[in-house]
Amino acid sequence: MSYLLLTLLLLPLVGSGLVFAWKNTSSKYLALGIALIQMLLTFYVVSDFDFNPTVDSVLQYEINYPWSQFIKSTLHFGIDGMSLLLLLLTNILMPIIILSSFNENVSYKNSFYGLVLLMQFGLVGVFTALDGLLFYIFWEVTLIPIWFIAALWGQENKRLEFTTKFFVYTFVGSLFMLAGLIYVYNHSASFALTDLYNANLGETQQIVVFWFIFFAFAVKLPVFPFHTWQPDTYTYSPTQGSMLLSGIMLKMAIYGVLRYLIPITPTAIFGISGQIVIILAIVGIVHGALIAIIQTDMKRIIAYSSFSHVGLMVAGIFSSAVLTLRGTFTIEGAEGALVQTFAHGINVAGLFFCADILYKRFKTRDIRQMGGLAKVAPKFAVLFLIIILGSMGVPLTNGFIGEFILIKSVFDFNVLASVIAGLTVILCAVYLLRFYGKAMFGKGDDAVLSTARDLSAVEFSVLASIAVFVILLGIFPQPVIDMVSSSLKFIYTSMIN
Repeated sequence: MSYLLLTLLLLPLVGSGLVFAWKNTSSKYLALGIALIQMLLTFYVVSDFDFNPTVDSVLQYEINYPWSQFIKSTLHFGIDGMSLLLLLLTNILMPIIILSSFNENVSYKNSFYGLVLLMQFGLVGVFTALDGLLFYIFWEVTLIPIWFIAALWGQENKRLEFTTKFFVYTFVGSLFMLAGLIYVYNHSASFALTDLYNANLGETQQIVVFWFIFFAFAVKLPVFPFHTWQPDTYTYSPTQGSMLLSGIMLKMAIYGVLRYLIPITPTAIFGISGQIVIILAIVGIVHGALIAIIQTDMKRIIAYSSFSHVGLMVAGIFSSAVLTLRGTFTIEGAEGALVQTFAHGINVAGLFFCADILYKRFKTRDIRQMGGLAKVAPKFAVLFLIIILGSMGVPLTNGFIGEFILIKSVFDFNVLASVIAGLTVILCAVYLLRFYGKAMFGKGDDAVLSTARDLSAVEFSVLASIAVFVILLGIFPQPVIDMVSSSLKFIYTSMIN
């Protein structure tokens, strides 16, 4: 059945080439069609997937073809539960993101949609590569299209300045990761994932490798204090660029931490390094939330909100890792992080699209100049509220269960840390309800509101699709937990061994 994975890998790449060559305005329909086929194929893989594999055999749909004996690297791809969840997130969001641009006056449409599909190809490669060098190559492949999308279609006056800053940050971080992986490779049999896990590294070597690889992930997530590129890049990118960056691209780093960092450097995590990361993550939770509260630019509110939420995911992953290495085997933090990864991807993409809708009505990103839209756009008011509630982690929405598990895992590690991390629940409610209230209620400008309209068919389709996932995962979170549990048991067992 490896042909299914091969199709998932190559369809976006072939589709990207077709869209680039399709030089007319209908290229958006071709791109949407390809993304929908990719999504349906992913649903088929989910339906065909064996969710009860043994701990020693969690990979399915494997492709393994030697391509360089000299550097001992292979074209090795496969899917386990963790990969499947990230593939599901990627291939659900891609058609939604493409559809969200249908009302935009996008210049060079074929190039824009071709780059979106090229990024999808890179993301699928990242989430399925089982070879360290291959993982790095696909990691870099994703950087190229998103840089062009942000730089060419972002806000005129600032786009090059901030997208270049983003590119430099992430590329330098990637070079550190490559150096770390090469060092591990020099102490193992090959670049194969299992060989990297079994690398013969001493304590000092693991600490050095840990910080080299973690730096790349810390920039991409981002983790405090490596986050300074994020608010500006999210703010000045086009809406679809912001949705790609926050909804999917930062999830590459969560995946990388679990797939590569934790199993390779357990001694470093057991020592002071793991605790330093937890402290940085918790500082980021509070720091991001407090800055979000005082922002008036709605895209910056969402950016800092994302930064704050990611901190909780990182704290949960490393809390479980440290506890496991101390003798209490637990994967709760990692489970919560992956559930929250899926939920956050859906929610933050929805928030950025809501911000785009608000900008089109009010012609400003300043929430102080908005108000009263709920009176003239009731459908938008309801769907926007559902996404806000999901982002706040209200019970029976997708953000609740992951956040609850994460706080509980941090509590098991340290009570004080969980109290500080738990502030995210209160602070998130403050800045998101303030954002919603300023935009939707109050008197507003009668001249603006008289011309404002409710959702178009495209806007309603996008927000309704997102709202369905917000509610569905909130009511039925267990399938996601079951999907990733065997993969996480394998990863954390590999870390101990």
